[in-house]
Formats: sequence, structure tokens, C-alpha cells
Amino acid sequence: MRISETHRTIDTIWRMESAKLIAGLTRMVRDVGLAEDLAQDALVIALDRWPESGIPDKPGAWLMTTAKRKAIDLLRRNKLQDQKYVEIAREINTYTEDDVERNLDGEIGDDLLRLIFMTCHPVLSQDARVALTLRLLCGLTTDEIARSFLIAEPTVAQRIVRAKRTLNKEKVPFEVPVGKELEERLGTVLEVIYLMFNEGYSATSGQDWTRPVLCREALRLGRVLAEISPEEPEVHGLVALMELQSSRLRTRNNAQGEPVLLMDQNRAQWDHLLIRRGLAALERAQRLGRTLGPYGLQASISACHATAYTPEDTNWIRIAALYEALSRQMPSPIVELNRAVAISRAFGPAYGLQLVDALSSEPALKEYHLLPSVRGDFLEKLGRLEEAAAAFEQAAELTRNEKEQALLRKRAAACREKGERT
Repeated sequence: MRISETHRTIDTIWRMESAKLIAGLTRMVRDVGLAEDLAQDALVIALDRWPESGIPDKPGAWLMTTAKRKAIDLLRRNKLQDQKYVEIAREINTYTEDDVERNLDGEIGDDLLRLIFMTCHPVLSQDARVALTLRLLCGLTTDEIARSFLIAEPTVAQRIVRAKRTLNKEKVPFEVPVGKELEERLGTVLEVIYLMFNEGYSATSGQDWTRPVLCREALRLGRVLAEISPEEPEVHGLVALMELQSSRLRTRNNAQGEPVLLMDQNRAQWDHLLIRRGLAALERAQRLGRTLGPYGLQASISACHATAYTPEDTNWIRIAALYEALSRQMPSPIVELNRAVAISRAFGPAYGLQLVDALSSEPALKEYHLLPSVRGDFLEKLGRLEEAAAAFEQAAELTRNEKEQALLRKRAAACREKGERT
């Protein structure tokens, strides 16, 4: 395997294992900032050694063991500064290689869920909670987080640094809270799991269109939360949304790994067990008798797709109405963009284009690649092929995902070719 290929493999392993690695280390050293530093140290050692020695059979356990050794060395060096370091180092040293492997498989508690609740502590601002958790659990860079929220990268970096310092200073416990404290943090935890799932469903950057491992982990955490908080409809709403969205994952890429859009997917290959689970979770949310919140409404939209046997059977009028309800609960230019897509499907692309053009002045959407992508789709349907090609090219320039760039450029070329024929 060439060095460049090994580095790409290591990057993939890191994206799959980093969250569990940081969570396990946080439990050991009780400092999330130190845990991230130790995990990064292990990654640097892997980048140095693996190109020569080869990828180990259990790379996650190798990284954890390497980071654990670094932690013991560091804490022993600090033992003269604080007696607590001696106790922590002694505790870490009791973990065997088998313990490390079980920990990565989730058999020693649920460190990831504890990490989410830790980073969603009210001692941090809402923005800091979300930024820090996306950094630690999704492995996103500060640049990727900044692009996701359409804010400056230095702002994100400052939030993350301050958040880690605050958690350490305030000695926030590494645990899943109970009672009122659980309720107070639940909203942010749901938001973080939702963002974690979305990053898996449609990767912000890199060579992969999807990151299924991230989706599965988010869904697993959502199911655990549903057991902890069975009377919270939004928990069931989020689980329903993730179950229904996950049912399409294996059809979002073709055999060549190229993206396949929703309307072109083979619905016979959707996972019908996940669809049934999603519909059941949505029903549980509805049975609790409260108005559906943002996650429940989005799950209802996904249910419209999941229950349509063909794209033509999709109830786009209902989807447009659900987006209207969602926009009242959660006003957002991105929700309005999705509503424009639904309206275009229900009433024609000209109506959708009118709505999208009205959104073009939104500052938050200036760098958002899906705005010109959606606009290109409407223009293509209206036969304005040269304008459509330009819109797809603009969208390709804005996205950081390589597979999505290729898809958008392919659509632009197809519009130009079609225009030349006509």
C-alpha cells in the first residue's frame, strides 16, 4: 500500500474511531481537553509508524492503547504537582488490552453518551456546546463546523478552546444526569445527536458522500435516550427521523460510489425494517398527545417519502404543509429552501424558483451550496439549461465534499450537452 493510500486509510479510521477514543480517554483522565490532545498524539504516532509497519488488525484498540500509555506517562510526570494525578494514573494502569477492546465496543458503560451530556452542560453557552460536541463526536474541523453554521472559523476555534477550559475549571462530571438536570440538557443533546446524524448522512467534506458509522452511532444514542426519557415526544421524533433516514443509506450511492439523489433511488432496496421502526417511533411521539416539535415534523416529512412506493406517489402537498409548520416552529432560511423544493414538486418549478430567488439575498445562505444547487434543478426543469449549468457549477465551487462536487459538475455538463442538442 502506498504511503498516500495508507494516510487516507488512517484518516478514515480516525473519523470512525476518534469519538469513542476521546470518550474513553475522558473517562480515564477526567479532562476532555487533555483527552483530545492524547488522542491526537496517538494519531500522530500512527501516521509515523503505520506506513512502515502496516495497519494493525484492531486499529481502534491500538490507538486507545497508545493514548493510554501517553496518558500514564504524562500523569506520572505531573505527580509532584497534584496528588490526584497519581490516583488517576494508577486507575488507568488497571485497564488491560482486553478492557480497551471492550471499551471501544461499548461494553464498559456508554462513554459516548456521557461525553455528549458532559459537553452539553449548561455551564457552556448553547453555541459552545454544539461546536465542541461536533468537534469531539463527529471529528469535524473548525473550518467544517464554521461552514455548517455559516460563521467565521476563528469564532468557532475560540468557542471550542474556551469550552474545554470551562469544563475543566468547573469540574463538570463525566456522567448521564437524572431528573430535572437530564430534562434541562435534553434539548441540546438532541440537537447534537441530530447534527451528528446529519454529518453521517451527508458528509460536509472529504471523499465520502456518507459516513454510515456516524449515522449508526447517532441512531444508537437516540434509542438509548428514548429508553431514558420515554415521555419526551421529541426524543421519539428524533429517533423516528433517524430510523427513516437510515433506511435509505444503502441506496444513496451506486456501485461506483457515486451519489444517488432521493428521486432516483431504488425504493425496493430501502430497509423496510428501519422504516417500520421509524413509523412506530413517530406513532409513539404522537401518542404522547403534545404538538409535534421540529424533529417530529421532520420525521413526518420523511414518513411521506418512506410510505410512497414510487417518487410519483409522494404527497408533496402534505410535505409542503409540514415544512410550513416547521418554519413557524423553527424559522430558518434552510427550512424555507426545503419548503421551496416541496412547493416546486407540488405546484411546478416556476413557483419554487420564485421562492429560491427571494432567498438569494439571505446572508446566511451566501456560501451555502444547496441554494444554487436547488436553483439549478428548477432552471433545468424549466428548460433554462445554460443558467442551470452555471448554477450547478457555482454549487460545485461551494461544496467541500468531493463526491458532491463531481455530481454537480456532471449535472452542469449534462445541461450544456442537452442545450447544444436543442
